Amino acid sequence: MVKSTVHKLVPKVPSVPGASRRAAYSASTKRALVDVAEEVFTTHGYASASLDTIVAGARVTKGALYHHFSGKQALFEAVFERIEADAAQTIQKAIKGVADPWEKAMAGVEAFMSIVQQPNYRRIVIQEGPSVLGYERFREQEERTTYANVVEIVRAVLSAGTWELEEPMLQTFARIFFGTMSAAGEVVATATDSELAAQRVEAAVGFLLNGIKSLVEGGGELPKV
Repeated sequence: MVKSTVHKLVPKVPSVPGASRRAAYSASTKRALVDVAEEVFTTHGYASASLDTIVAGARVTKGALYHHFSGKQALFEAVFERIEADAAQTIQKAIKGVADPWEKAMAGVEAFMSIVQQPNYRRIVIQEGPSVLGYERFREQEERTTYANVVEIVRAVLSAGTWELEEPMLQTFARIFFGTMSAAGEVVATATDSELAAQRVEAAVGFLLNGIKSLVEGGGELPKV
């Protein structure tokens, strides 16, 4: 749920001497700017977001903003990175400790489907990310945060078979699945009924996983290339 627009006071820092105090204050200022920027970008979009509004909400000066960020795009990228990192952490928690490969895969998909329905992810990552960051930078940021989870899931699923799993083929499957889930996330995030769209994605992925499971149980072979 989008937070209401409120002033974000820079937190007080402990009474510590010299450089430590300055570093703590600098970190709290940067955090406040990113907090407010996330809210403003989510509510108004990148084009309509005002740096004046952001610094006013964070109760800092524009000079403080430019000390940490070169401009609005750099601030947007910091927000984007944090949202993606939080998403990756949420997915990792969902799949951690799940021994059954099919349950692990579905747990990851369900966690991602929940994430893409959140207003901040929908607006900042799905809708605004590609155009603000540029496609290459957008992909780079996505892969840096969430690709490792995809590799873990794909490795678990493919390792369920008795076939010899070669790393290049694993990476090929992982990249295909990563691209598929990115496209599915966009479909859900832009759907009129995102909950129904998410259910369809989960059903489709479940169907595909059942196909792989049938190959595993029937002794099928991976393609040799």
